[in-house]
Formats: sequence, C-alpha cells, structure tokens
Amino acid sequence: MGAFGARLCESDPAADAEIVSIFAAIHDSMRLNDGHDPEHGPRAAALAARLNGGPFELAADRLEILERACREHADGHVTDDPAVGVCWDADRLDLWRLGIRPDPALLSTEAARRPEEIEWARRAER
Repeated sequence: MGAFGARLCESDPAADAEIVSIFAAIHDSMRLNDGHDPEHGPRAAALAARLNGGPFELAADRLEILERACREHADGHVTDDPAVGVCWDADRLDLWRLGIRPDPALLSTEAARRPEEIEWARRAER
C-alpha cells in the first residue's frame, strides 16, 4: 500500500506524505484477523497516538488527521481532506490483493478515480 500512497501524493501536493506513509505502516497493524474486525481502525488510531513522540512526531493537528484516517479507513466514507483521502484511496487501491476491484465511487481523490490508476494498481498487485 505504501507505493499506492506515494504515487497518489505525487498527484496531490496538498496531501501530507508523512501522514500517508505512517498510515500505510500502521492502519491494519491492529487487526485481530483477516476477516471481519470492525474495531481494527479505532485500535490503529489509538496506536498512532501512543507512538507519536517516539518513532514519529506529529503536531496535534496532524496527529488528529492520522488518527481519523486510521479510525475510519474501513467505514466506506469518502472525504475532501487530501491527506485522509489519499490514505483511504491507497488502501482501497490495494483491494486488488483480495481480488476486489476498487469502486471509483468510494475513492476520494480525482487521481485515484482515474481508470489508468485503478489499472496501474491492479498490475502492481501481481
């Protein structure tokens, strides 16, 4: 997922690449299993708060963005917040790994909705 986030950050200079990178590393790290685990996002958000000031240091406003991205990433929302949108879109473009084609209606950024980006993500998963 890190490659997807990095690629989307190139398309949207308003996205916060550091937040996207941290999100890529931790957003699914608190999963109890690979199946239904609706609380893994909130657990990842709590982890982000605990790790802040250690392996990374984000100001309170940026930490809030990371926490939101983690907490809500599996809820099926879209957003106009560039950092959160890139986080969620990178995660959704990674759905190809499960054999699921990302739904453009559930992608927040214009870049991620482009057919060529969705196809690039598919090829990247091979």
